[in-house]
Amino acid sequence: MENTFINHSKRHLLPFFSWIHHVNGSVLKGDALAGFTNAIVVLPQGVAYAMIAGLPPEYGLYAAIVPAIIAALFGSSWHLISGPTAALSLVVYTTLSPLAEPGSTLYIQLALSLTLLAGLFQLILAAVRLGGVVNFVSHSVVIGFTSGAAMVIASGQLQNLLGLNIATDGSVIGTWMVVLAHLGEINLFSFITGLFTLLCCLSIKKLMPSWPNMLIALVLSSLLALLLDPNAQHIALVGSISSALPVFSLPSVSLNDMNALVSGALAIAVLGLVEAVSIARAVAVQSHQRLDGNKEFVGQGLSNVAGAFFSCYASSGSFTRTGINYTSGAKTPLAAVFSGVALLLILLLFSDLTAYIPIPSMAGILLLVSWNLINFDHIKSLLKTEKSEAIVLLVTFTSTLFIALEFAIYTGVALSLIFYLKKTSKPNIVNLLPSKHLTQKSSTDQEDNIRPEDTQLRVIKVEGSLFFGAVNHVQDYLQGIQEPRVLIVGQSINFLDVAGLNMLQQEARRRSEIGGELYFCNMKDSVVNFIKKHSLSDESVNFLIFKNKEQALNTINQNLSA
Repeated sequence: MENTFINHSKRHLLPFFSWIHHVNGSVLKGDALAGFTNAIVVLPQGVAYAMIAGLPPEYGLYAAIVPAIIAALFGSSWHLISGPTAALSLVVYTTLSPLAEPGSTLYIQLALSLTLLAGLFQLILAAVRLGGVVNFVSHSVVIGFTSGAAMVIASGQLQNLLGLNIATDGSVIGTWMVVLAHLGEINLFSFITGLFTLLCCLSIKKLMPSWPNMLIALVLSSLLALLLDPNAQHIALVGSISSALPVFSLPSVSLNDMNALVSGALAIAVLGLVEAVSIARAVAVQSHQRLDGNKEFVGQGLSNVAGAFFSCYASSGSFTRTGINYTSGAKTPLAAVFSGVALLLILLLFSDLTAYIPIPSMAGILLLVSWNLINFDHIKSLLKTEKSEAIVLLVTFTSTLFIALEFAIYTGVALSLIFYLKKTSKPNIVNLLPSKHLTQKSSTDQEDNIRPEDTQLRVIKVEGSLFFGAVNHVQDYLQGIQEPRVLIVGQSINFLDVAGLNMLQQEARRRSEIGGELYFCNMKDSVVNFIKKHSLSDESVNFLIFKNKEQALNTINQNLSA
């Protein structure tokens, strides 16, 4: 018993104890290959995001090392990889650029302090158990968001694939319009290299599924680029990066600066959590893994707090890196650890080798990752099922093409809640019994429109909770019943609030005035306790609650016969 408690506590405080026993030689090999591939792919991405944030390039790589390891060890997702993201990089820049010159010492210090504050906010949200908010991100929202994000990623790689040096506004539509207008300027060297990488990935995956297709494709495409363009005049390369390691430091700013950072830190905290949890959910749909939203909050919070002390700016779940991690065959969060360690080793020992990796090859891999993120089977299933789910999916998907990704999630969640409230505000009400024979046991849950003139009782079943949103619908139905006595079978009433109770009290008084009564049976204990607790102050209403329908019908029948 004591050992069980200790094991449970271990897994709660140190989530990696829940999966460490799955690790064996085969898992280690798959995680190591996935981690190394991820480290290679994140090199140009990290540099680009750091530039968006107004920070020196190496800070984007630092943010892909420490946060990735901490978030993986303390989160619940087995495939989520954390690091710098485009959305958070933009928030960092817009928050700090009015306070300091981008790239300056003060700017860097503010960025680290901003990250620390954001991590603390995330830990506070985890402490008050708000991880359950992930449940409000419906399956349709996740699928729509994933598909839209895949389009955004793919569109952003078009100019790298085609070797175009053009300026875009960053939007999907804007990017496609500019690219189409410059199709005559395509760099064939870049296009051939990127296409070769893509074909290599697909071929290796089909012929030798267990091989690291993305990593091999990168090596082969680098050799091809060297043959096609030995002087690197036509094919853009990643280039050499700094070999400096992340330095331990204490974030420290003035109180005035801290006050100025609070609003930005809160925005980063919330947007980072939405991104991370949504990405984890999207991958979990394919990997069939159960997630703990609150643990993800803890993992993200700790990764930002720890990262702030090691020259890392704000991080969150990365769609691209997570997609690569999953498609490369990662089995446990050790892949994220291997990714961080591999990136660290590359910075130390092989930073010069990155100079030979073609950027079009990176684009080819990211295009494949984007394609794999789109779950066509789930999309077809949702489009064929409920109309509201299809609308949520399409609206969320469309939103990702026109507005920021995190706000696209908000749009989808808001629309899901609207449809949910609309559905629950009109609970289904089934007529079980208008009959001359009150104790007839052959009554079923089918609609029965027979109304004998001498019938004095209607038996109905309310299939839904009685809360403020459903009050009007249920009250209108009850007032339309001609029989003076009504028995409500309530096994499907999971929840009753004050508005619902007030409605039932009004209906009971109304029926009492016309010589009838309102009865209940098969009610849940929690609902019965709520009725008893909140009806004490109103002595004018005496609810008659029976244990089951048979007992209720027998008693009512006896009263009518007396």
